[in-house]
Amino acid sequence: MADLPVETIQFDEPTLMLEPLEAAVVTAIRRQGPLSRTDLSERLDYSRASVTGIVGRMIDARVLTEAGEGKSAGGRRPFLLDLNPHLGYVVGVDVGATSLDVALADFRGQILERATGPGDVRGRPDDFFDRVADVVDELLARRGLPATAVIGIGVGVPGPVEFVPGVLIAPPLMPLWEGYPIKQHLRRRFPAARVAVDNDVNIMARGEHQAGAGRGLDNFLFVKIGTGIGCGIISHGEIYRGADGAAGDVGHICVDYNGPVCHCGNQGCLEIMAAGPAIAAEGRARAEAGESQFLAARLAERGTLTAVDVGDAAAAGDRAALEIIRRSGRMIGGVLATLVNFYNPQAVFIGGGVAGIGHGLLSAIRQATLRRATALSTRHLRIEYAPLGEDAGVIGGIWLALENVFVVK
Repeated sequence: MADLPVETIQFDEPTLMLEPLEAAVVTAIRRQGPLSRTDLSERLDYSRASVTGIVGRMIDARVLTEAGEGKSAGGRRPFLLDLNPHLGYVVGVDVGATSLDVALADFRGQILERATGPGDVRGRPDDFFDRVADVVDELLARRGLPATAVIGIGVGVPGPVEFVPGVLIAPPLMPLWEGYPIKQHLRRRFPAARVAVDNDVNIMARGEHQAGAGRGLDNFLFVKIGTGIGCGIISHGEIYRGADGAAGDVGHICVDYNGPVCHCGNQGCLEIMAAGPAIAAEGRARAEAGESQFLAARLAERGTLTAVDVGDAAAAGDRAALEIIRRSGRMIGGVLATLVNFYNPQAVFIGGGVAGIGHGLLSAIRQATLRRATALSTRHLRIEYAPLGEDAGVIGGIWLALENVFVVK
């Protein structure tokens, strides 16, 4: 089997079935933490007898376990129910344009092992995912676990994804990956796993929702600024993907009809005007024009410049660098103002590699958004950096895997 092209291999998805009420129990505990039978009955609006019967079957099936006693409400202290961390293991995979982050977690989402390193999505996807599988094998080996212990894998990739089949559609950064069967490739090595694939910014939004500043919020936007610019939308506590999985592709909103040609083929897209490569290119132009001594010295030292270099220059008070960052922030904030008027989120969180270049960018984004959006839509709006930083993607991948382990009957 290993010698066959992945496209020719057909798999039946492994199936862990749940009744609707069982699925509701799992969702409630996953979101709220350990709960008693009475808590579940009240939250799910089912009788205590119904919940007790369902819980008993789920304990017998090793999905749930009793996890100590809760606080007494006047009588006996209730037993708390939690997900069984040893039901199986899940893997989160965060694929960046130039990086790879993989983590192994238990069934409660607790990270057990992790590996981070460089990556390159411009090459062949089969080679890339062979490497991903090798990394997962290494993480399993550290725990003495077989490949069959993995029951779920969540993958985030930097491109538009058709969610149900889990394939990329016209990804501008990685044309060789279009339509590639990522699910089937990983299932060759991990046959017991259900695999889910989503856009990287969606899984970062999910990571912030589960473990970051978005915890407890039902409606917010997560904006990733890196090589590209994308937006993850949390609506009513769930990822909103749109009809075909294309929701949130804000990087290709036009901000200048006479601007440079974007890799999508259109002119003046936000991404080509304000993302990391644009900031770096403008920094180089200013350095070569003699407008920034700081950037000229950095360019002479390294032979190249990045957005981080521009951020360093701005932090040192370099006027040209400050202008570059403010210009980028104003363009991003202008687009965000439109989104805020349209969607009225509780918060906007800014993440991605370029988010780390300093608070000057955040300040410019915030000012432009608040100036252009309506007073009502911004009255309670928070605009801040996402606290999870680079961890958001791999945490989101873990939760994507956990959410897709079961099939509801």
